Amino acid sequence: MAEERTMMNKNAPTRRQWIAASALAAGGVALWPKRVSAAEPEGISHSAEAIHQEPTFAASPLRVYEVLMDSQQFDKVIQASGVMQSAVLEKMKKPTEISREVGGAFTLFGGYIFGRHLELVPNELIVQAWRVGNWDRGVFSIVRFELTAAPGGGTKLIFDHTGFPQGDAGHLAEGWEAHYWEPMRKVLA
Repeated sequence: MAEERTMMNKNAPTRRQWIAASALAAGGVALWPKRVSAAEPEGISHSAEAIHQEPTFAASPLRVYEVLMDSQQFDKVIQASGVMQSAVLEKMKKPTEISREVGGAFTLFGGYIFGRHLELVPNELIVQAWRVGNWDRGVFSIVRFELTAAPGGGTKLIFDHTGFPQGDAGHLAEGWEAHYWEPMRKVLA
């Protein structure tokens, strides 16, 4: 029995080892928030911002899709928004260039907005890697336009925007309304 206690004690940490391990653990806990300040323990952030809007239009999904995907038609949206009247944007040569292919590029508002089409389902879905020109290099967000026939006619556009820089949600949400949805309603009326 005495031998068993001696064997168990040999495998147990000494008082000095216990104090050192406790000090290291406490130090690690104290440093933890500095190393992983914006994320949960597994590196997953639960604070990402997103925009969800559901504008409606008095036009068919086909017509709404065409306005979003055709350079000349989207130019009319830009003109209706009045944004190209600013001194900076007036100097830009062409307000809109839109590829109609998956992987193709688009440039809107004279190059202030640009990106690539990730998925296109004619008259139903547009998914884009989308960015504002003044964001840091390599930063793209994802925008998703899902077009559905609205009850009683017209189109309900289910819109989601994710992955943009933190703090931009308010400005972007206002921009979607002022520079896309309202002028599109005018063009599609």
